[in-house]
Amino acid sequence: MHSAFGVIRGIVILFVLLVLVAAVGFRIANASDNAPAVGTAAPAFTLPSQTGAPVSLSDFKGKWVVLYFYPKDFSSGCTIEAHNFQRDQAQYDKLNTAIVGVSVDSADSHQKFCTQEGLNFKLLADTDHKVSEQYGSIMNLGVKKLSSRHTFIINPDGVIVKEYLDVKAGEHSTEVLKDLTTLQAQGAGK
Repeated sequence: MHSAFGVIRGIVILFVLLVLVAAVGFRIANASDNAPAVGTAAPAFTLPSQTGAPVSLSDFKGKWVVLYFYPKDFSSGCTIEAHNFQRDQAQYDKLNTAIVGVSVDSADSHQKFCTQEGLNFKLLADTDHKVSEQYGSIMNLGVKKLSSRHTFIINPDGVIVKEYLDVKAGEHSTEVLKDLTTLQAQGAGK
């Protein structure tokens, strides 16, 4: 009798876990449904940076911006992605492009992450998830919300000219640099 009960209990637990995984997967997969479209004005924002100073999108007027959302400071994929943006920083500088990262982590967490990982570009603290939601870049994991790994290239006029909603952290900076170079050659910022 106990054996049959154990099997049924195991099946019920497995079923509940599958439903939860499917629900989380659906929320993650549909996070980008609300992403602003290419060709539209990038939603304005002001958030605290790793230093605590407020940073606004309008601060970068006249520059290209790679606005990237990422889930969590110090996680492996996010660290790889940040290191690659840092590695390529000189190339972005030559292209008149600012790298700006956003997650729901605090400014204090960003400061520690930048210090430990040697990052010198802006990381912004979206602790109330409003900017991540504006950009359709939020994962609702039920008990916690995290920024989705999405990136937007914004031209000097503040228009989104490219979006990445399926980012592979290890290859991403190389992909963005290639597309940024093409967009600038095509005059997408003029």
